[in-house]
Amino acid sequence: MKKTAISLADGRELIYYDEDDETAPRDERDERQLPQTHTASELRYDPFLDAWVIVASHRQERVYLPPADLCPLCPTRPGRLTEIPAADYDVVVFENRFPSLAGVPVPGEWGADSSELFGRRPGYGRCEVVCYTSDHDASFARLSPRRARLVLAAWTDRTVELSARPGVEQVFCFENRGREIGVTLEHPHGQIYAYPFVTPRTSRVLASVTAYRRRTGRNLFDDVLAAERADGSRVVASTEDWTAFVPQAARWPFEVHLYPHRRVPDLVALNDAEREQLVVLYLDVLRRFDALFDGPAPYISGWHQAPVREGRQQFALHLELFSVRRAPDKLKYLAGSESGMDAFAMDIVPEAAAERLREVG
Repeated sequence: MKKTAISLADGRELIYYDEDDETAPRDERDERQLPQTHTASELRYDPFLDAWVIVASHRQERVYLPPADLCPLCPTRPGRLTEIPAADYDVVVFENRFPSLAGVPVPGEWGADSSELFGRRPGYGRCEVVCYTSDHDASFARLSPRRARLVLAAWTDRTVELSARPGVEQVFCFENRGREIGVTLEHPHGQIYAYPFVTPRTSRVLASVTAYRRRTGRNLFDDVLAAERADGSRVVASTEDWTAFVPQAARWPFEVHLYPHRRVPDLVALNDAEREQLVVLYLDVLRRFDALFDGPAPYISGWHQAPVREGRQQFALHLELFSVRRAPDKLKYLAGSESGMDAFAMDIVPEAAAERLREVG
């Protein structure tokens, strides 16, 4: 892998990840006339849920579903300048032009204007875009194993660098795919968020893990994975070092979790064999999702990594992948019970979903 960092016209960082170490030097310049990026992000505290909410009004102006010939994630062509100055690329990571989080804490400002009921903080952090390929019509499921390994290497590299930034508490690599999910750019890509707080989902999981350890002396992640492997009815596929299964209490019509058999806190801690097997299994599961219906499955896929400083000994790296499609012509919408009370109701029995995913493999 060859890594090259450049600056875009407005000062944002862009990083090329090339498969071949012998790739010619990246000397392309961003010829666009762009104003300096300005963000107006802040965090507002919800005392009822003990959680921070990101307010980023400038994101209203971001690009929304442009035609393919105006895609900002495709390579630059004569007469059409894009976010990526090169005429071709393998994998690219760059700072989002319309980030939810940006900047680093300034001494004395991190806790500014905070109070018990109406706490506020500047929205420090970082939001990055990860382009998997220069091919606008491709998808992650259609990547070669070599390219998927490069994406994994980019995720890992960014986890290391973002975790070291001042004020960052958690790094989340994820992909939204499909208009049904709310995707605004259809070029195959994902995102990385570096949060200035531990996310509500992770905080809740860590509380459960801690309570379980106090009751039993064991690790909840380890016991759930062992139980799923022993039961087998919800296992979709596996390798020597990884298992993909539908969780017993799945919330989505088709939902699969990928766990390494060795508990590690994040992508950085995986060994070479685990990385190789992950690529094979992840591509397999994504292709099963695409075989469920007559077209590509809309999905959200996210890597749940341990926070930078909290719970690293107990947390287990895992991927959660789910689709909102429950039938060829039906979606699962989060209506009153799910959106209003976070009380999910499933349309498909998890064991049936796992059987269907095994069949289409």
